[in-house]
Amino acid sequence: MNETVSPETWTGPFRTPRNMAAEAKGSIHDDATATKLGFRGGTVAGSIHLDQFVPKLLEIYGDAWFERGGLSLYFTQATVDREEVQCAAAPSEDRLRLTMHNRQGALICQGTASANRDAASELAKRFETQTASAPGTLRILAAMQVGDENRDLPVRVAPETLARTQTVITEWLPAYETGTLPPSLVIHMAHMTREAVMAKSTRPQVALYGALEVQYLAGPLKVGVDYLARTKVLKLSESPKTENIWYEVIFAEGGRDIARVLYFLRVLKGSSPLWA
Repeated sequence: MNETVSPETWTGPFRTPRNMAAEAKGSIHDDATATKLGFRGGTVAGSIHLDQFVPKLLEIYGDAWFERGGLSLYFTQATVDREEVQCAAAPSEDRLRLTMHNRQGALICQGTASANRDAASELAKRFETQTASAPGTLRILAAMQVGDENRDLPVRVAPETLARTQTVITEWLPAYETGTLPPSLVIHMAHMTREAVMAKSTRPQVALYGALEVQYLAGPLKVGVDYLARTKVLKLSESPKTENIWYEVIFAEGGRDIARVLYFLRVLKGSSPLWA
């Protein structure tokens, strides 16, 4: 399907994102693990889907979007390797409303994008309305507490990682040629803090992204640059099938905050013997 544009809604072409972590045995990206937990197969990382919206965001907001813009997505269904997906954007007063569907019409994610920090972003609203877990109800995340922090964690995306991404990314853009990180690699860099954030949680466990938000504060983020990250747990919650953690990762360089990633991470109860 070709790209279409109207005064109200833009619909992009279908793309076939790759599951680049299929060899990570025991993860949600591994076919055997994912199917055992009730998924159709190893899942494509939700972070990969962020990149598909960027061409339209740059068309609307310009390259300044990489400096102070934001992108916020809540995932409703996981996709598998090479599953066709199509993104769309509709303008509203202060932000874009975003959606992605697969070829069968199932909603994959929905969210928002803006030129600046948005207090009413998709994740900001969901964070405010989600009920925190009652004391004593969590098992996998039982030792974790709201306010848990880590500081001065060194993170960096190597040039070879960006080069490898170029061979599989759904949308390769001129900005990436000059070393700007696509949103998926911003999430990749934030993921480097995961072990520190989850240090108190009980293993084994399998988790997947429930939602992701990238907010540039003084970007862009660049390949080969050494950043310091700090993290903070913001909320703990649960559903019948998951224990959930909201946490932020803030990147700094030279004492200045450059960007913030907000995670909503779902830890599958079925992956832990604590819920057997």
